[in-house]
Amino acid sequence: MRVFVMNMRGEPLMPTTQRKARLLLKADRARIYQYEPFTIQLKYGCGETKQDVSIGVDTGAKSIGIAVVANDEVIAKGTIELRDDVKGLLETRRACRRGRRSRNLRYRKSRWQYRPKPQEWLPPSIQSRVDNTMNWIDKFLKLVPNPKLIIEVGKFDIQKIEHPEIEGEGYQQGKMYQYRNRIAYLLARENGICQYCKSKKETGNEWRLHHIWGKERDRSEDWALLHEPCHIEIHAKHEEASLQKKKSKSYKESTFMNIIRKHIFERYPKARFTYGNITFQDRCDLGLKKTHYNDAIAITGTKKIKKNPSENFYIRQSRIKKRSLHEATARKGGKEPNRESKRNAKNTSHKFGLHLNDRVEVYGIKGFVSGFDSGSVYVKNYDGDYIKKESKSYKQIPKKDIKFISHTRGWQYIASYTVG
Repeated sequence: MRVFVMNMRGEPLMPTTQRKARLLLKADRARIYQYEPFTIQLKYGCGETKQDVSIGVDTGAKSIGIAVVANDEVIAKGTIELRDDVKGLLETRRACRRGRRSRNLRYRKSRWQYRPKPQEWLPPSIQSRVDNTMNWIDKFLKLVPNPKLIIEVGKFDIQKIEHPEIEGEGYQQGKMYQYRNRIAYLLARENGICQYCKSKKETGNEWRLHHIWGKERDRSEDWALLHEPCHIEIHAKHEEASLQKKKSKSYKESTFMNIIRKHIFERYPKARFTYGNITFQDRCDLGLKKTHYNDAIAITGTKKIKKNPSENFYIRQSRIKKRSLHEATARKGGKEPNRESKRNAKNTSHKFGLHLNDRVEVYGIKGFVSGFDSGSVYVKNYDGDYIKKESKSYKQIPKKDIKFISHTRGWQYIASYTVG
């Protein structure tokens, strides 16, 4: 993979080889501009010959593929993995706040009614992915001269996916068409029979809609018709699995692709856009395997590849720190009860001069800091497994055995060597 280069004024030049970058740094004719992606800045003036560079972007709901190609030569390629834990963390926070309101604790008043949402509001989980996708596109656009941006977008008609024959007014007439509410729909679907006790309605026994797989899945296939006492009983006895057969198909990724498509059109009006069926054929013509970065190479529009290095980068987004005041469940264990423990001690974001997700080296293995103990540190390797001392079972690493490499600022950058 090539090294990106900046001139003395901070403007991008054509990338150079790793060997030449080392020689320039050793001769003090350049300095390190940034580490991820690795970029140098020249300390002397040069001819500044520039060529056209194509940047291909394979957008996705969970991962992004990026490739930089110039003169049929792949300069850089890699995959960026986005966070998928935002929604779960927000739901955990909401549950903790609701719990505090119902217990005999400090009351934290709900203030959602005083916070109107802006017109272009997006859920935080989606907004995070949209913002970070565009941030990385902008970052690579600033690293090369004369960039030509080509982006693969997707347009999904979910109604058409489920019912290929749908057209016209059919889009306005779903499964609940002409039903007053969801209970009325379930009564017609189940013929007025409870799906738990298999009996019909009795006097004073009201109906209740039950979410078979939890409220996260809220399609008609995920609803069950129950009597109110049956609904209470099924939760009290933890027999929810008795109604669970087959989950409905999720269209979260398809919905996200429709959302990000609109934002990309607005953000990059001069970019060229392509679609998956074109990318598939171009990738097959180039003889490349199915990966995000190989799709990005095909998206650039190159018809042949003169040089394709085996090295590619992998960037994984991680949370910088926990923002909760304390853990929902306190730590337990030990021979005697720990009555003096601080519940927020587990949320330490930095210690011993190290921060969470810092890149370090332990026993010759490189990894990232994942947590802190009283006098030690937890470290995970690039695959997400804890690094342990040989012949030891515990995960704690003494601080004296840790060699600091660099900060990551929320993005774990990993250079891997695979066959492209």
